[in-house]
Amino acid sequence: MTFSVSRVERDGGGAARLRLTGELDLSTAPQLTTAIEELAAAGETRLLLDLTDLTFCDSTGMAVFVRGDNQAAADGGWLRLTGANGRVERVLRVTGLADVLRHDPESLDPASQAAS
Repeated sequence: MTFSVSRVERDGGGAARLRLTGELDLSTAPQLTTAIEELAAAGETRLLLDLTDLTFCDSTGMAVFVRGDNQAAADGGWLRLTGANGRVERVLRVTGLADVLRHDPESLDPASQAAS
């Protein structure tokens, strides 16, 4: 399966939303990095990554999530994850990133989770 990153309408909390589809790994992670960097360059500091259609994510993809959150936090914002399921959700929980990036498998509005 191929990987794609698409920008979708803002969520209810005003965050820029990206929908990830397919497999996020060493060969596809640069696409996500580029998308996050473009949003940062445009002044976006609150990012929501919708992982509903992400079927696989390796450590390279996880590192992109962490770097994106660090970049957003340096600019006074955040990066949050939502919609992960199956293997992707399991990896987020096992690695602790579900807590760090405040993963919510059901909500597309992380505004109530963004206070910290």
